[in-house]
Amino acid sequence: MLVAAITGGVAAQEVVAPYEKDASCVAANEIDTHVLAALKKKGIKPANVCSDEVFLRRAYLDATGTLPTPWNVQEFMKDTRPDKRARVIDALLEREEFAEYQAMKWCDVLRVKSEFPINLWPNAAEAYHRWIYDAFRKNMPYDKFARELLTASGSNFRDPQANFYRAAGSRDPQGLAAAVALTFMGTRIDKWPDAKRADMVAFFSRVRYKATAEWKEEIVYCDSTGPDTAFHLPDGKKVTVKSGDDPRKAFADWLTAKDKRWFGKNCVNRIWASLMGRGIISEVDDIRDDNPPSNPALLAYLEKELVASHYDLRHVFRLILNSRTYQQSSIPRDSREEAEAMFAYYPVRRLEAEVLIDALCQITGVYEEYSSQTPEPYTFIPDRQPAVALADGSITSEFLEMFGRPPRDTGFVAERNNDFTDAQRLHLLNSTHIRKKIESDSVLQMIPLLARGDRRETIRLLYLNILSRYPTPSELQTAESYYGGGLSLTQASNDLAWALVNTKEFLYRH
Repeated sequence: MLVAAITGGVAAQEVVAPYEKDASCVAANEIDTHVLAALKKKGIKPANVCSDEVFLRRAYLDATGTLPTPWNVQEFMKDTRPDKRARVIDALLEREEFAEYQAMKWCDVLRVKSEFPINLWPNAAEAYHRWIYDAFRKNMPYDKFARELLTASGSNFRDPQANFYRAAGSRDPQGLAAAVALTFMGTRIDKWPDAKRADMVAFFSRVRYKATAEWKEEIVYCDSTGPDTAFHLPDGKKVTVKSGDDPRKAFADWLTAKDKRWFGKNCVNRIWASLMGRGIISEVDDIRDDNPPSNPALLAYLEKELVASHYDLRHVFRLILNSRTYQQSSIPRDSREEAEAMFAYYPVRRLEAEVLIDALCQITGVYEEYSSQTPEPYTFIPDRQPAVALADGSITSEFLEMFGRPPRDTGFVAERNNDFTDAQRLHLLNSTHIRKKIESDSVLQMIPLLARGDRRETIRLLYLNILSRYPTPSELQTAESYYGGGLSLTQASNDLAWALVNTKEFLYRH
């Protein structure tokens, strides 16, 4: 009823094929209740519902960092069940690629990098990444995930969680406290009053490091000697840590308690931003009293759901992905700037460097090689290794660096740069790297053979492979006229593939 009130009781209006769907706008869950109420208050019209083709590509990219295969698209489009979108979401959240993609994002936040300036070293970076990946694969509760990192001690090789304290920008108590606040509270303690910041720092003043006889191994431990000590928590309350106890455990108990305002809020805000392009509080790592959420009721609801589900992250992902808010079109129906902040449409944004190169590898069948520029011994990186699954921020390529992969030096979200540059455009349009992928005797060269030389079917299959949809009649007509211009079928197909790869529709999530 709320949606009908906003849209004037009309189903989707002026749908834009092939990006939108002519379907009734029905609130899917409580997320939409909060979003639509806020939009109604501002007089902002929500976007139409996205088409099935757009939804499938979007869900694959946002949940797993991969494109759907042509077979995935064909099967989904033939499915007539009313809950087919929910079924796809459930399946994606159980896939290995979901764990790999979430691990990549958290490796950015946790600064998983073997070389300068983090210096985890290769063995530790591999072990740390594997622990993070396993946590998402097994759906470890988020409070347990945080607690294991916050209270970690042991060898950086054998106790991967201990690398949390080795990967901080500075290993003094001030640097450790800042890393904890940024990661698990989404806040920057350099903006706190001096006394409050000093109280926070005290909890990490007993963290120590010592080397072993093994090359590059280091032990993280807490020096728990000394008398009983009173510590002041960030909310002003006092806790006494007895001699022999670890003050980090007292802090973790406080942080993960169900009634604390930092922990759950930061978590759901990060998940929302990863799926919707911006946080309910923006920036996600700058939560403070004078940076309020754009929709407080929505943030409170998601935080409540996280706690009620016993910190099940997949539950939060599932709620958001199934919402009408997430499944709306990227074509806004209101030109005001605040429409984006109020989530009146799905925001268009460029694919991350790792996701983009993996997409290019997937559609062409030609894979990349990765290496570390610093001459440290390193484990073998297998063929067909997705960039999303690279464990270490030091292992890179010219493409990843050019397209804004973060250096993983600070843990700030702003380290990743998804802005398009002239160098990136030239690389996609005119580089030997992209040309070799398109012209190699692999996936794209097989398409004309699969189409048995039929030009129309070749065009349809190229669109399906690259854009995850079939061409519109006008697109098909334009491509057919180009194919009839005297070029060979192979050359015309290569040209069309290169043109599609350079479209905004391919390079952006939409």
